[in-house]
Amino acid sequence: MVKLNSLRPGAGSRRPTKRLGRGTASGQGKTAGHGSNGDKARSGAYQKFYFEGGQTPLTRRVPKFGFHSPFKMEYQIVNVGSLEKADVAGKDITAEVLRELGLIHEVDVPVKILGSGELSRALTFKVNAYSKTAKEKIEKAKGKAEVI
Repeated sequence: MVKLNSLRPGAGSRRPTKRLGRGTASGQGKTAGHGSNGDKARSGAYQKFYFEGGQTPLTRRVPKFGFHSPFKMEYQIVNVGSLEKADVAGKDITAEVLRELGLIHEVDVPVKILGSGELSRALTFKVNAYSKTAKEKIEKAKGKAEVI
């Protein structure tokens, strides 16, 4: 039976630690494996991962351009024509319904209806935005385009 007082690490799994700076005869004396002088020989010395030895770093050499507005609205788009053959009898077209049909990926991201394709059925849409042509086609087919 194994007892706590008889546990030992596996053979060869543990090495004795190097005793640094214990005289020249020890093999790790004098500079204790740190080489001769320089910043890396000092205690507490380290360099940031992007330090390039004093050369101008890559992040400063490469030109910066562009702008990303933090207020930009990213919509998932659905065309009116893709709902022509969909089986949505008697339902309001919401983000949940579009997700079930596999036309959008996420229910939480805003949806915009675009006007590509034809619509011959009267459907009620309840989404975040519509293009001008999409709204015209929905109303032409006697449907409703409600903004939520």
